[in-house]
Amino acid sequence: MLYILTVTCAVLAGVFLTYEKRKQYVPAVIFKGLASMCFVIIGIYNSSGTETARLIVLGLVIGCIADVLLNLRMVFEKKGQMIFLVGILVFLTGHIMYLAAVLPICQNKPVCIAAGVILTALLMIWIFRQITAKTAFKIFGVVYIGAIMLLNCVAAANFIVSPSAFTGLFAAGAVLFLVSDIVLILNTFGSEFKQSLRNTNICLYYAGQLLIAISLLTLE
Repeated sequence: MLYILTVTCAVLAGVFLTYEKRKQYVPAVIFKGLASMCFVIIGIYNSSGTETARLIVLGLVIGCIADVLLNLRMVFEKKGQMIFLVGILVFLTGHIMYLAAVLPICQNKPVCIAAGVILTALLMIWIFRQITAKTAFKIFGVVYIGAIMLLNCVAAANFIVSPSAFTGLFAAGAVLFLVSDIVLILNTFGSEFKQSLRNTNICLYYAGQLLIAISLLTLE
């Protein structure tokens, strides 16, 4: 089941990218939603029923919803900016679910929070030098990247202090998620859209979500 869903997710994501490149946005949204359903099913199937597992599954479900919302901005172009911001807010909610799942087992919360704030500031200074975006998008970006950076700090700390298959897979998934978002921001608000960066963004994103979903298989 795990292998089938992972391969299916990769295939559907590829079909999604093909339709999106052709600017056939309605089928693109459908196939992106189907691809995202794969990591949701993996998460539900492997859930142990613990509070940590429930929060992670909830984060996966919210991520799936956000995936559809982000691409709906291309279907409804006149409301594209609003739909994009709503999609980011939904994704932020998903990250908060992930953070709520792994923060209780973190043994160095103050250090992780401090590291998250510093790394977010440094990263956003660099990103703002690379892009041109409206103030509202910049504010959303700082909050969003701040949340996922904090998630990465906590996940990395958990793996360092308590190395296990779960903490390792989850941390790897969080890192890929962060990198995919950075690529997305640079490609969306940078000087030129590149299909190669879009492909990279989607590959990293689904790899990250799949690793987070698969991590539940090793959660005791």
